[in-house]
Amino acid sequence: MDERLNGTELNAYDTIIVAFSGGKDSTACVLDLIEAGAGRDKIELWHHDIDGRETGRLMDWNITRDYCRAFADAFNVPIYYSWKVGGFSREMLREDSLTAPTKFERPDGTIGQTGGTTGKKNTRRKFPQVSADLSVRWCSAYLKVDVCSAAIRNQSRFDNKKTLLVSGERAEESPGRAKYSVFEADRADNRNGSRVVRHVDRYRPIHKWTEQDVWGIIENHGVKVHPAYYIGWGRVSCSACIFGSSNQWASLAAIDPEQVAKISGYEKDFGFTINRDKSVDQLVAEGTPYEDMDSESIADSMREEYLHSIIITDWELPKGAYGESCGPI
Repeated sequence: MDERLNGTELNAYDTIIVAFSGGKDSTACVLDLIEAGAGRDKIELWHHDIDGRETGRLMDWNITRDYCRAFADAFNVPIYYSWKVGGFSREMLREDSLTAPTKFERPDGTIGQTGGTTGKKNTRRKFPQVSADLSVRWCSAYLKVDVCSAAIRNQSRFDNKKTLLVSGERAEESPGRAKYSVFEADRADNRNGSRVVRHVDRYRPIHKWTEQDVWGIIENHGVKVHPAYYIGWGRVSCSACIFGSSNQWASLAAIDPEQVAKISGYEKDFGFTINRDKSVDQLVAEGTPYEDMDSESIADSMREEYLHSIIITDWELPKGAYGESCGPI
């Protein structure tokens, strides 16, 4: 199957999970589902906390978690958070040890936990590398993909049910993503299981969209996007994304020098840089901060509480739109 789902097809699922980063593409996915006729009682947003809950921030924007909460509230859909215990830092600092357990929120307010007790001990002591290979770009695999799958597999509410997992990859982003299917069985699927039956489909509704299509639906719904877009970022993932350009690293150093200093310190400690050829200090030195970075949006990005309305009437295209995306290639 390689086509978009209509409202009847969407509502045939018991649950529609949207992998929600707080960025423009996952935002467009939610809006498109609503426009297609998916019942809001079916939709739930899932956000994977990159830095976890047990350690301080290293990679992500301070505001992302609460921005996602505010967006969910504005559209009257629930949001559930999941994370690796210790987040990015613990996984990066692994030394002859197992990967950490995964935690995930349940609808009843309890927190489930799975994993972290068996497997192979390993040592990382390095940042994820700028690569399409998820075995070395481990942040995507260990902190997002695996966390999501574990949260589905370890909640009985998905057993003997049909679940649709929605994500916002677009063909325009890279040759690799252009090869993704619009519709396929998800890695958490077990529809033919002999003991546990779990039907999980993966759906990429905006796979064929252009960036113009994405901003168009966001404008139509009057959504105030993540503060990073108003500062100048063209893509919202981690603030210290390993794919960041020299200009992006220079911009981050201008607004949060402490964060960049922490990352630089780890590079020196490990003897490995994020970029295979240059340290973050070199990237900062070679880059130019984005022009006229909005001071209010910078302050918003550094807070842990989102203070604005999500739905606004005076919508304007953010400065980062159509700018540097600096994502997986």
